[in-house]
Amino acid sequence: MVRVFGRGRDDFVIGDLRDPALCAKAIDRGIDEVYQLAADMGGAGYLFTGEHDAEVLHNSALINLNVALVAAKHAVCKLLFTSSACIYPDYNQLDPESPNCTENTAYPAQPDSEYGWEKLFGERLYMAYSRNYGTQVRIARLHSVFGPEGAWNGGREKAPAAICRKVAQAKNGDDIDIWGDGTQTRSFLYVDECIDGLRRLMHSDFPEPVNIGSNEMVIGISGKRLGLRHVPGPIGVAGRNSDNRLIAEKLGWAPTRPLIEGLRDTYRWISSQVKAAVAAPG
Repeated sequence: MVRVFGRGRDDFVIGDLRDPALCAKAIDRGIDEVYQLAADMGGAGYLFTGEHDAEVLHNSALINLNVALVAAKHAVCKLLFTSSACIYPDYNQLDPESPNCTENTAYPAQPDSEYGWEKLFGERLYMAYSRNYGTQVRIARLHSVFGPEGAWNGGREKAPAAICRKVAQAKNGDDIDIWGDGTQTRSFLYVDECIDGLRRLMHSDFPEPVNIGSNEMVIGISGKRLGLRHVPGPIGVAGRNSDNRLIAEKLGWAPTRPLIEGLRDTYRWISSQVKAAVAAPG
């Protein structure tokens, strides 16, 4: 879905941004700002198995090529592209306790997935269009955004949603499966905090890629007593953590809400979805 803001109202255009005609229809409206968040994406179960690499590269590249071209053609003033922490080299993320994800470490490039490679290509694409056509580009490298209304089953869900679903489905005393040996680390960012960071970046004059993430990790929000069973599965890099020093320096932004609050909200919503699915006929 494409959401178009303009002329005092919200318009909704339902369609596929891989289609150049649809993309032109969505952006050909005298729009000042474009937030390009669309991508073929998911969690580790979708991105790191290797089974969807061609689709991920093809679909996301088409979306970005179309959006960049149409935005330049119609002289969009500002465009924000949501990149990913997956662009960072895997050789800097081998130590789960001290991964290096500062913005200036993106090169020499060696992302751990085709998704990361495509996001890095997207960054270079939009920066090239900015140099050649004058569109002001902002690039946000997001770190595992989660929250209510997001994917929570079916394979595209990210780790926070997957764990919330497993906990919601479990009974006291059960074990839940966790991919990997338990040493890997990640930072997660609640969707409300993400929106605040994106708006702050869009309305700034900072033209370089910047991390938007949290460096806080928590567990234990369901009230259940559960065990963890570590099983083989796709996990990506050993460690990843958002280095927020640049965005704090340039934009004065940092997450303000304790991560556990966002996880509680997400768990409540996913728990309600699990209960509804169980109660559904058939």
